[in-house]
Amino acid sequence: MGMTMTQKILAAHAGLNSVKPGQLIKAKLDMVLGNDITSPVAIKEFDKVGLDKVFDINKIAIVPDHFTPNKDIKSAEQVKICREFSKKMGIVNFFEVGQMGVEHALLPEKGLVVPGDVVIGADSHTCTYGALGAFSTGIGSTDMAAGMATGEAWFKVPEAIKFKLKGKPRKWVGGKDVILHIIGMIGVDGALYKSMEFTGEGCRELSMDDRFTIANMAIEAGAKNGIFEVDEKTEEYVKEHSVRAYTAYKADEDAEYCSAYEIDLDTIKPTVAFPHLPENARTIDNVGDIKIHQVVIGSCTNGRIEDMRIAAEVLKGRKVHGDVRCIIIPATQKIWKQAMNEGLFDIFIDSGAAVSTPTCGPCLGGHMGILAKGERAVSTTNRNFVGRMGHPESEVYLASPAIAAASAILGKIAGPEELD
Repeated sequence: MGMTMTQKILAAHAGLNSVKPGQLIKAKLDMVLGNDITSPVAIKEFDKVGLDKVFDINKIAIVPDHFTPNKDIKSAEQVKICREFSKKMGIVNFFEVGQMGVEHALLPEKGLVVPGDVVIGADSHTCTYGALGAFSTGIGSTDMAAGMATGEAWFKVPEAIKFKLKGKPRKWVGGKDVILHIIGMIGVDGALYKSMEFTGEGCRELSMDDRFTIANMAIEAGAKNGIFEVDEKTEEYVKEHSVRAYTAYKADEDAEYCSAYEIDLDTIKPTVAFPHLPENARTIDNVGDIKIHQVVIGSCTNGRIEDMRIAAEVLKGRKVHGDVRCIIIPATQKIWKQAMNEGLFDIFIDSGAAVSTPTCGPCLGGHMGILAKGERAVSTTNRNFVGRMGHPESEVYLASPAIAAASAILGKIAGPEELD
């Protein structure tokens, strides 16, 4: 029996010729990731065992990004734990304010993940790196501690769902619309503990930033991971950002999938996920008249340079509605500087938007844009659960940067076409 991309990567890292769904394996790790919320818990467990060194100082990354720049005393203490541990252990990849970014945008940018890697991270959106043809998945802080100590982790080999993409997205349709369409189709548990494997000619029509967005939200369908076939665009990205050797894995012709879907990118419309689940997807022509109070453009889902450019294209020469707070957060220092140098900040600020230093901030209701009771936000983030960005009686609508920017201008949920 053939293997899928994910199964091949796991087999290689477990030192096995083959694996099959449901099999328990122990695999070697290429990267262990934590942030300012999850790392202190892992560090506590690590210290509790009495360990005095990590398995590899180059294969651990600790990125304070959720509550940084520190929003209060508690968050400052959390980061202090991360900082002191990283220094004590000699961890190379510790990135703080001034160097940091939102973790899942930062690691690919730094070249720390390449095709064929196995990556675990104490954050559910670690599945982002599947865009590079890596197996990456979120784990708990205890597993992070064990991974830092041993460089290994236990996995149950997942079944796979095949998504064959064809066609080309129309104007204003990007990775966010594609993944919201898919989650709306299969549901938030439609890929529960399964690998979402993306293939087909349509993948070539998606930029790397689109693919990062899609892989990032695989967890919102309940998936263990999302992964794209490595192609020319992947290889170009990797060569630009990393000097590491890598292995590109392709699924066997006779690989088994528990289900398969064919997605025609030509037919996907700009899409919005209504409260309070990412599966509540509606196309922009079916959203109705919904007034909003805040727009957030950023996060590990849509804070990359293409997202900034799209937002700027919509906002250029226009003004943010007087009733709307528009907050734009480039995901890393590099993206921040690039956006500034391209003149995007002039467009944002002239429109009446605010530009923030990199942070997860409002995505998880941390800081930099908390919602009050009764307020509605259009956000390019990945979750819209009850109270996700603030008050339990606030509402979050997930959308692309194009929709978010247009909504900021009109004061209601809208697509760019409505500005003409």
